Amino acid sequence: MRESTFQEKLTELQMVIFDVDGVLTDGRLHYGPNGEELKVFHSLDGHGLKQLMRNNIQVAIISGRDCQALRVRLSDLGITHAYLGKSDKRPAFEDLLEKTGLSKNNIAYMGDDIPDLAPMQEVAIGFAPANAISAVLDQADWISSKTGGLGAVREVCDLILNTRL
Repeated sequence: MRESTFQEKLTELQMVIFDVDGVLTDGRLHYGPNGEELKVFHSLDGHGLKQLMRNNIQVAIISGRDCQALRVRLSDLGITHAYLGKSDKRPAFEDLLEKTGLSKNNIAYMGDDIPDLAPMQEVAIGFAPANAISAVLDQADWISSKTGGLGAVREVCDLILNTRL
C-alpha cells in the first residue's frame, strides 16, 4: 500500500494539537505586578481554531505551562481538550488518544521546542511556526511562514480547511 501524500493526510485529519508558548503566543513570558502570568493571543489564530471546530476537526492543547490567562482563552474558544502544566507531553498525548479513540494517523501537532518533539513524531503531520528551534523545524512536515503568536496557527488552520473546500 502506498504512503498517503501530504494533501491526503490533511484531508484525513480529525484533530490538531497545539502547544501554547511559542505557538499560540510569541513565547515571551509576561508577569503582572502581583506575579500573575499574562499572555497575548492573536485573534486571527483564535478564529482559525473556531473554524476548525466548526468543520468537525477537534482542537486540543498540550502546554508545559498553566495559568489563568490561558484557561480563560481556552474557555473563550470552547477548547475542552486541554493538558496544562505538562513538561513531559508524551503521557498527555497518550491520554488524549485513549480518551478520544482517534488514530495517530488522523492527528496533527504544532510545536516549537524540545518538549514538542515526542508527540510531533507520533502523528500524521507535524507543523512548526517559523521561529521554532532547528530540531523542530527539521522534524516538521510543514513550516508556517509566520511566527508563533502572530498568525502561524491561523496559517495551519487555513491550510487544513482549504483541503476541504
